[in-house]
Amino acid sequence: MPSKQNSYAKPDFWSQKAFREGYPARSVYKLEEMDRKFGLLKGASKVLDLGSAPGSWTVWLLRNIKEGGSVVSVDLNPLAKDVKADNLTFIQGDLLSAEVRAQIEAKGPYDLVVCDAAPLTTGNRTVDTARSTALVEMAVYYAQQQLKNGGSFCVKIFQNGSQQKELQKMRAIFTTAKGFKPEACRNESFETYLIGLNKKEVQEGM
Repeated sequence: MPSKQNSYAKPDFWSQKAFREGYPARSVYKLEEMDRKFGLLKGASKVLDLGSAPGSWTVWLLRNIKEGGSVVSVDLNPLAKDVKADNLTFIQGDLLSAEVRAQIEAKGPYDLVVCDAAPLTTGNRTVDTARSTALVEMAVYYAQQQLKNGGSFCVKIFQNGSQQKELQKMRAIFTTAKGFKPEACRNESFETYLIGLNKKEVQEGM
């Protein structure tokens, strides 16, 4: 049986498809499937892509957003050099910094917030899932603060005991919140996604 390391190193169907279609990484097909199932991009004219490098999700969003729409893409690392567009704003920096937060806010509010960020993994599942949960909490914060009423959200999370806790938080923000594992996720991966649909209107006094 091939090791996990070897299976990750060998280009699979999705990796080869991404290369043929001009995407920096195979993760694009996870977003494509979620959009097909949940209509994430439907009607969206402004999208925030958190933890976006090397840029596959950003490229897909730029190719599929409605005419006149725009994408704000944010990561500590630069996007692939060919990820460029007149309707793309790339912000390089730490999502936890006040400066980056202010730049994101200045371009908002958004119809859709997506986050495919993953922590630097250690091989220790307890540590890695805790780091993933911290990223999810940050993404949920941005969704809560930057999404328009009726907006949608998706975020990657490593499967662990905190998944239901995060969904519970999201159910207070969205009409619908659920977990979903796209077909393009590797079989051995313990990543999945949380989906939030139709952000609720914030009531006065809340």
